[in-house]
Amino acid sequence: MAPVVVADDVRKHYGDTVALDGVSLAVEAGEVFALIGPNGAGKTTLTRCLTGTRDPDDGSVSLLGASPGEAAKERLGLLPQDFAPPERLTPRELVAYYAALYDDARDPDALLREVGMDPDVETWYSELSGGEQRRTCVAASLANEPDVLFVDEPTTGIDPAGRRALWDVFEDLADTGTTVFLTTHYMAEAERLADRVGLLADGELVATGTPEALVTEYGGEQYLAVETTADPDALDDLGYEVRREGDALHVVGVPPEAIGDVAAALEAQGVAFDALTWSEPDLEDVYLRLADDPSVVDADEEEVVA
Repeated sequence: MAPVVVADDVRKHYGDTVALDGVSLAVEAGEVFALIGPNGAGKTTLTRCLTGTRDPDDGSVSLLGASPGEAAKERLGLLPQDFAPPERLTPRELVAYYAALYDDARDPDALLREVGMDPDVETWYSELSGGEQRRTCVAASLANEPDVLFVDEPTTGIDPAGRRALWDVFEDLADTGTTVFLTTHYMAEAERLADRVGLLADGELVATGTPEALVTEYGGEQYLAVETTADPDALDDLGYEVRREGDALHVVGVPPEAIGDVAAALEAQGVAFDALTWSEPDLEDVYLRLADDPSVVDADEEEVVA
């Protein structure tokens, strides 16, 4: 089956500023693809090129097997980060307004309940909280039950409970075959939702892969932080790499089942410590490492597969 979203060597400039510098990717039907990267990395520009609201200066884009301008609009959903709907409508009126654009739209009340909003609320959109506004907008973007959904920072301004409720919505969409392309600054969001993650830095897609594969390849090793004033040389006999990080020594590569053995060894060697904290890498570690130094990635290893 052909991918439903394709970018091939896409380039975009704004004057002397390079927004996208040869980005290529392909997203399969039913896949959740999360695009992460620092502010200014080109995430919004890439989303706009993929959806046809911006034309690339070079390269090509395909959406549902056609150019974005020719793709069937009734099969697409789009929620931009700067979406500004009519403000003097209640949540139900606003979702109904967008649902009326389609012949076979979903029920506005059901959509609002799905995103955690009360359809009977009579408050104007302009007077809703930021999180309520965003949830209402997500509901509106689902009015046509899209085959492909683009959402740019979908949970910005939403409290943790509301964020998790929307995660359930996106997961249910993917389970029923909807392709979801999202940009996010929340690494936990990308780690939970995405089948694959792409990290964009300085207009280039630095690495793509499953969250697990990216963490394994670029996240670093698990470690035990030992809060102590001791010198790293005092722990030479532990059998692990030891380095100082701030107020702690990091004993690198310690699996969780070996924490007790390390603690016993520290006590046997007379190394005083205040606390032990075991940590393992996650997607945030990958983000911080690659966004700070994209050259870490070898050109032949950009696509990492679990």
